[in-house]
Amino acid sequence: MEYFPNVKKITFEGPKSDNPFAFRYYNPQEVVLGKSMKEHLRFAVAYWHTMIQDGCDPFGSAVNKRNWFGKTPIDTAKNRVDAIFEFLTKLDVDYFCFHDADIAPEGETLKETNKNIDEIVALIKQRMSETGKRLLWNTANMFSNPRFVHGAASSSNAVVFAHAAAQVKKGLEVGKELGATNYVFWGGREGYESLLNTDMNLEQDNMARFFHMAVDYAKEINFEAQFLIEPKPKEPTTHQYDFDCSAAIAFLSAYGLKKYFKLNIEANHATLAGHTFEHELNIARCYDMLGSIDANQGNSILGWDTDEFPTDLYSVTLAVYQIVENGGLGKGGINFDAKVRRSSFEQDDLFFGHIAGIDTFARGLKAVEKLKKDKFFENILEKRYASYKNGIGADIVSGKANFKTLEEYALQNTKLKNESDHLEQIKSKLNDYIF
Repeated sequence: MEYFPNVKKITFEGPKSDNPFAFRYYNPQEVVLGKSMKEHLRFAVAYWHTMIQDGCDPFGSAVNKRNWFGKTPIDTAKNRVDAIFEFLTKLDVDYFCFHDADIAPEGETLKETNKNIDEIVALIKQRMSETGKRLLWNTANMFSNPRFVHGAASSSNAVVFAHAAAQVKKGLEVGKELGATNYVFWGGREGYESLLNTDMNLEQDNMARFFHMAVDYAKEINFEAQFLIEPKPKEPTTHQYDFDCSAAIAFLSAYGLKKYFKLNIEANHATLAGHTFEHELNIARCYDMLGSIDANQGNSILGWDTDEFPTDLYSVTLAVYQIVENGGLGKGGINFDAKVRRSSFEQDDLFFGHIAGIDTFARGLKAVEKLKKDKFFENILEKRYASYKNGIGADIVSGKANFKTLEEYALQNTKLKNESDHLEQIKSKLNDYIF
């Protein structure tokens, strides 16, 4: 069966094209900053939003029109495999990502669930072989089932901790079987509703124990994927332990885990934490912890995770700049953790959303190419921090200075002059590059 009969393969047709099923800015083979766009922008499709999400919200039931539902849950799961590989092929995207619960229905027992997963994984592996598509990362859904009401690795119930461990063990085995380049941990319920009944030390200690067990088992089965933690500040819990990049890095450093993990950073999670996307990317880059990204955007008027397709060219350009400065994403990629709006309920809207996001990242990359060619940010930073290149500034940076020598310098140099940053002028010039 052809699940998207209205769509041929999406190709680059240029900015003047009025074909809605075409890229206007993303030309996969175009070389930018020494690499093709496809190499820079390792796009991935999120199984959950693309194949599972039904358009329901807190005030309304499902509206999305989808043609892959079968007579039984396992039939539907098989149809979805065929549908997503058709989607990936027609969209010309190489990677996909999934939770275990996305690909296969949960059974009455863990044994039955694993049997369902094995059946679908075999089909996925076959389709990967046929199409050349790859698994960017997989993960375990440890937040939807009622058993995780108190968390998973941070649960107050040790039996739940054990079930979560068994679930991740299976996830690591699936990742190895399918050749995943990464494995993600997203602690959707790893946090607390209230400190009134929370032993934070025990919960975070247990999370660290859980991660160390995962590292040990990955080594045991020779699963060499990069481990990623995805920060998020809140929702569904009041406060999640991986609040933002800084909190996640501090946790990993405190528990001796930093060398095993990098971060998967989502734009909408950054804004929920009160940061910009580029801030979170910059923090991760500074600590050599930038691993992969979830591409989407939030709505500043709404206070929850809206997971919209990224079309904010300003934000995307600054995000791409951070990725380029990082030397790329290594084993990671750009996963569209984004869903079409509830009013965009037709199946072809899935293509329109991804095309919009892909073209936005392509335009951002082209803007970054111009910024790098002109050394726009490099020149700004060189001028602003010029005082650290020689004299007392060079002594500070080299470690020669101390409080006594700095006091002596300050006593002799009483005339202090700062220079304006001209920040408004910088923003105006930046607009010229982006728009």
